[in-house]
Amino acid sequence: MRTLTDDEFTGAVAAGNVLVEFGADWCGPCRMLEPVLDEIDRERGDLTVVKVDMDASPRTARDQRIMSAPTLQLYRDGRLVAQTVGARPKIHLMAWLEPHL
Repeated sequence: MRTLTDDEFTGAVAAGNVLVEFGADWCGPCRMLEPVLDEIDRERGDLTVVKVDMDASPRTARDQRIMSAPTLQLYRDGRLVAQTVGARPKIHLMAWLEPHL
């Protein structure tokens, strides 16, 4: 899973289906979620999964009004289509994603 910087964010979500995890190294639930997101990224050819480190890229986190970690945002061609907060099992993430893909 690629980590985006503030300067890369807008371009990275501009095309296709992109799932963004907003998290931080100090966040336990974020660390638990990352292997699940890596697996989804490998399995889904129609979805790109990326990460924004809220400490390293505070401008993006602020601009997206991220208040909790982990927060997941799903973009379709640059438009935010869904958002959820908190770590959850893969089966629940897939159930949340499917209606939007």
